[in-house]
Amino acid sequence: MAIFRAMSRLSRAFSTIPSHPLRVCIVGSGPAGFFTAEKMLKTHQEVHVDIIDRLPTPFGLVRFGVAPDHPETKNVINQFSRVAENDRFTFFGNVTLGSSVSLSELRELYDVVVLAYGAESDRVLGIPGEDLNGVYSAREFVWWYNGHPDGRYLNPDLKSTDTAVILGQGNVAIDIARVLLKPTTELATTDIASHALAALKESAIRKVYLVGRRGPVQAACKTKELREILGIKDLYIHVKEDDLVKTPVDEAATSGTSHPSSGQRELHFVFFRKPHRFLESDERSGYVSGVNLEKTVLKGSEPGKQIAVGTGQFEDIGCGMVLKSIGYKSISVDGLPFDHQKGIVPNNEGRVLSGTNKDQAVVEKGLYVCGWLKRGPTGIIATNLYCSEETVAAISEDIEQGVIASSASFPKPGREGLLQLLDDRNVRVVPYSAWEKIDSEETRLGSLKDKPRDKLTTMDELLKVAVD
Repeated sequence: MAIFRAMSRLSRAFSTIPSHPLRVCIVGSGPAGFFTAEKMLKTHQEVHVDIIDRLPTPFGLVRFGVAPDHPETKNVINQFSRVAENDRFTFFGNVTLGSSVSLSELRELYDVVVLAYGAESDRVLGIPGEDLNGVYSAREFVWWYNGHPDGRYLNPDLKSTDTAVILGQGNVAIDIARVLLKPTTELATTDIASHALAALKESAIRKVYLVGRRGPVQAACKTKELREILGIKDLYIHVKEDDLVKTPVDEAATSGTSHPSSGQRELHFVFFRKPHRFLESDERSGYVSGVNLEKTVLKGSEPGKQIAVGTGQFEDIGCGMVLKSIGYKSISVDGLPFDHQKGIVPNNEGRVLSGTNKDQAVVEKGLYVCGWLKRGPTGIIATNLYCSEETVAAISEDIEQGVIASSASFPKPGREGLLQLLDDRNVRVVPYSAWEKIDSEETRLGSLKDKPRDKLTTMDELLKVAVD
């Protein structure tokens, strides 16, 4: 394999930089992974850092999670690209933890393994009708419009209904509502996936409901995202009056009744409601036709910790599409301690802990965690910077105390060992130089459409460009 031979030569060249460098492998090339790599390379001058990712493309959440009309948020890619230029760094794309290489094998090959592969599954509501056609997770939909290979063939039906209900009122929910309601002429100049743009151009959806369990004060979205969606041109915005606590002055100011004009797109904020069940269509068996919601009230007096409790009163919202923006969920791999209830790896400041009893937990030597896998799917991209700093501080402390060290007598094989293992298994490794080919081709294709890039959205397309 030509790529293997080239990377092996590079690896041998790097191995002379010092004789026995500490060898670190990070699983996941999103913000948590790259921030960890950057901090490790800056903190330890005799460390080699490798990142593996199951996709041929790096940058994870920045590429596949950030909304296409938020290009400024994606500028962090420039910082990550500088990390990739470091002689002590190697990117292994198209390498899957669990099938290409196991966790136990990585721990044999490297002195330190940091798991930063995020959350690639979804929380479930566990209510009737959740498996009906037309009910999607927010992750699936975001991957679809952002060109993730796993979302390429989602093909959400945007033509058969004029109404979508989004369960949740966080930033992801707001992003989805904005993509559904924003004029496609504005989306056309972003890096939105071409298949998604084509579908949105033909979309019949004109009305979107954003449903939250609690009230407007507790809504999880940030001011910036809210301001953006409220600024969409010619958008009718509605909030039920009984969901708002108003003063007499407010009542006087809003005593008039407003209605959307013909053909106007609508955004409805619905507070104090939680989903009870999904309704099946009478005309289309197996398809969703609405959501049955239970009215809620807040219990508890401490701000920020009030919970929504059902009242036993119910109402329906008719729709042909539901998007569940209720949270992502991390998944485990063989040999990894995992708290299935919390959806995270048990850890102490990034050190992975094993054992069912917290008081008797054992530190897994040389194994660390960062990002959503460490703390849960919360925060913004910058949150991963602080998260990675904590994990790297734990690694540095363990190095200083001799808990982990590169043995002069029996040094770990690191990247050379990984390359050999992957070659033996005929895994087609995509190095960073091959990603640069993909990047160049996407940029070229985008320039033909007045877009910053036109993403390649299938594994076949990505690998074809990578190896040409």
